[in-house]
Amino acid sequence: MTTTDTVSAPVGGDSQAADEALLQLGRELKDSGYHFTTVTPATHAHVNGRPGNETARTVRDVFGWSRPFTPGVLPVPILDLLRAADAVEPSGDLLRSRVRFSSYDDELYVHSAYPTDAPDSVFFGPDTYRMADAAAAHVTGLDHPPARVADVGTGSGAGAISVAKRAPGAEVFAVDINDTALRYARINAALAGADGVKPLRSNLLDDVDGPFDLIISNPPFMIDPAGRTYRDGGGEHGNELSLTIIDVAAQRLAPGGSLVLFSGCGIIDGHDPLREAAARRLEGTGLTWAYREVDPDVYDEELDGPAYARAERIAVVLLTATRPR
Repeated sequence: MTTTDTVSAPVGGDSQAADEALLQLGRELKDSGYHFTTVTPATHAHVNGRPGNETARTVRDVFGWSRPFTPGVLPVPILDLLRAADAVEPSGDLLRSRVRFSSYDDELYVHSAYPTDAPDSVFFGPDTYRMADAAAAHVTGLDHPPARVADVGTGSGAGAISVAKRAPGAEVFAVDINDTALRYARINAALAGADGVKPLRSNLLDDVDGPFDLIISNPPFMIDPAGRTYRDGGGEHGNELSLTIIDVAAQRLAPGGSLVLFSGCGIIDGHDPLREAAARRLEGTGLTWAYREVDPDVYDEELDGPAYARAERIAVVLLTATRPR
């Protein structure tokens, strides 16, 4: 797939034209100097709830803060591209973009508009930055760049693109079961000029053959009563998908290959159920591993709900595991 000029859509005609319009929209925003750092949903709600923030006054309000807008807020070429991408919808008497654009690592990433309530929402936020930073740091610290990489549950493709930029010769599979995520990952790879990134529909690595030098993942890790695909990690503690990825990595890592897993867990009476379960899964695999808290206290608003009634805090964590050469 050549990503520097066009994007390849999985279906024909209208869908490909919409993807091309969304790609061009990203390029126009990038050329205009647009920049937006995406915050947590709770912070987003606080900022949008302030008096005067009910509607958009700037391009950044439209594509960053997901505020409804009058057509005159956007330059005509930008609005035309948004319409051609079929990414605008009515919001009362106003309009609203169905997509957002966020900045990371000197690139722009298209993803779902706030709030991300739909089952196929493509999330981008502080955890995306943390995970991509961890993947980039890992690659930078290697003696030899990885030749074959998988980003499991790629979402926007930020992790895959971050790795591809630092390992330009690598074949990077950006896998997901969410077709909307794969669409955005294709567009984001094209926007970044990341030719080595190959978005692919796959449940974990079931549809990709062979060993990998690097597997990265920021899987869903929350306990989500709504069962949203991008958020619910499964199991009693929301950790089932993270543990399954550890199992897959133990089977598919090449000699010298590594897993970089960014996840999270509710801490119960001082105990981390994910760490304890990961230790059991890794025992006997021959992998050397390390585990640390990246942030000890996130998503505090979740502690008020029944899903986290036993948790004293929610931590985001980083697990790395490496197969000896």
